Amino acid sequence: MDNRRRKKLTYVTTGLIFLLSGVEYAVILPTIWRYLQTLDAEPYFLGLTLSAFSLSGLLSGPLFGHWSDRTRAIKKIILFGNVFEIVGNLMYFMGYSKWLLLSSRLVAGIGAGIGSSIFGALTRCTAPEDRATVFAAVMACRQAGLLIGPAFNIFLRLCDFHVGPFLVNKYTSPGLFMCLLWALLQLVVVFMFWDLPPIENVKAKNRLNNNRDKEKTEEGLEEDEEEGDEEEKPLMASQEMMGSYGSVVPSSPLSNHKSTVSNGVLKHTAPPPSPVTPEAHQPRAFASSMTAEFLREEVVVLLAAQFITLFNQTALETMVTPLTQKYFNFGELENSVMYCLAGVVVISGFMFVRWLSRHVAERVVLVIGLTIGNISCIWCLIFVANPLGGYPWQLTEFIIGIFLQVVGLPFVAVAQVSLFSKVTSERTQGFSQGVRRSVGGLATILGPLWAGGLTQNMYIMMGVMMALLIILTLMVAFSYNRLLEPAVEEETDNSENCDQSCGLTTEDE
Repeated sequence: MDNRRRKKLTYVTTGLIFLLSGVEYAVILPTIWRYLQTLDAEPYFLGLTLSAFSLSGLLSGPLFGHWSDRTRAIKKIILFGNVFEIVGNLMYFMGYSKWLLLSSRLVAGIGAGIGSSIFGALTRCTAPEDRATVFAAVMACRQAGLLIGPAFNIFLRLCDFHVGPFLVNKYTSPGLFMCLLWALLQLVVVFMFWDLPPIENVKAKNRLNNNRDKEKTEEGLEEDEEEGDEEEKPLMASQEMMGSYGSVVPSSPLSNHKSTVSNGVLKHTAPPPSPVTPEAHQPRAFASSMTAEFLREEVVVLLAAQFITLFNQTALETMVTPLTQKYFNFGELENSVMYCLAGVVVISGFMFVRWLSRHVAERVVLVIGLTIGNISCIWCLIFVANPLGGYPWQLTEFIIGIFLQVVGLPFVAVAQVSLFSKVTSERTQGFSQGVRRSVGGLATILGPLWAGGLTQNMYIMMGVMMALLIILTLMVAFSYNRLLEPAVEEETDNSENCDQSCGLTTEDE
C-alpha cells in the first residue's frame, strides 16, 4: 500500500475517533440524570458524574501526550486508550450503583486523553499551511457526532431485554451501545491506522536522496582524484568523516560538523538531528524547557482562548435548557430539534473555516471569531438575559443570540488550535496538546458549575462571560504581532542552514 493511501486511511480513522467521542456525549447526556435518579442519586451527583469525565481526561491528556513525544507510537497509544473507553462504557451499562456510574465516567475519561497524542501526531505529519484545514475537519467530525448522536436514542429508548443478569433499557443501553462501537473501532485502528512519519523527516529523506543522486553522478569524475588523495590522507580521517550516503558518523562531541574536500571546494556536512530530544532523557531540563515554553506571551494568549471559549460554550449549553423551559415551555422534542439545528450550523461553520484558513492567516480567523463572540454576548445581555416583547419577539431574540454564539465558535476553536501547534515546539507537540486539552477540560468543568448556580441571575452569569471575552480580545489585540508561525520560520532557517552546511544549492534540490 502506498504512503498516500495510508495517510488517507489514517485521517479517516482519526475522524472516526472524534466522531465517536461526539456520539458518546450526545447519547449519554439526555438520559444520565434519570439514570442516576433510578439509583437514588442526589441532585449534585449529576454535576459530579459529568465533571468526572472531564477531570480524568484533564489528567491523562498530558501523560498520553508526553508518551507520544517519547515513542511516536500513536497507534499503540490509541489502542491502549480505547480500552478505557470500552471498560468505562461497560461499567456504565452495568450500573449497580451511583458510585459505579461515577467511576465509569472517570474510567472512560482516561481514554479521552488520547486526543492530545492525535493532535500532536497531526501537527508533525502535516505542513503548517495545511494544519488549520486538517484540524477543522477533525473538529467537525466531533460536531457531526454531537449532531447524529441524538438520533441513536430514537431506537435505544425502545430497548427492553436482558443480557444475562443485566437489564438493557433506555438508561443502560447507551453504555452497551458505545462499548460495542469502541470495540469495533479497535479493529478499524488495527487495520486502517498507521504511524505517519513527521513531515520534516520526509523532507530530509528527499534531500538526502537528492544529495546521494548528485554524488553518484560525480563519483566517476572524482574517482581518480580521490584515489590520489587517499595516499596522503590518514586512514582514520577517512573512516570518521564518511558515512552512508555521504552522512557523518561523529566520533566525539567536538566532531559534530565534518569537512570534506571535493574538486578543491570545502564542504561542511552536519549530522542529522536525533529523533529523541535530550530533554526527554533529562527530567529537570525537560520541566525547565516546558515551563519556559508555556510562559511565552503568545502561548499564554492561546491557552486563555482555549479556556474562555470552552468556559463560555459549556456555560451557554447549561443555561439554554432552563431558559427555553422558562420562557418558551420547550420539551424534549423542541430541545432536540434546537440542538440538531445548532449542530448543522456548527458543522457548516467548521467547513467554512476550513476553506477560509486556506486564504487568510489563523490570527485573522481568530479575530473574526472574537468579533462575532463579542457581538453575541452584547446581544444576549440586552435581549436574552431579560427577553423583551411578546412570545414571537422573545423567541426571535433568543434564536439570534444563540445563532451568533454558535457561528463564532468554529472560528475561535480552529484558529487557536492551529496557532498553538505552530507557536509550540513540534518535538514536544503531544505534551503541549495535552496541556492545551487539560486547560479546556478545566473550562468544561467550571463552565457548567458557574452557569448552573446562576440560572436565576442571568445578568451576573452573562456579565462574567462578557468580561472574560473582553479580556481575551484585549490579550489578542496586544499580542497580535506575536501570533505568527515561529516554528515554520525556524524550520525554514534550519533547513537552509543544513543545505548550506551540506553543500547543497537550490539546483541540487
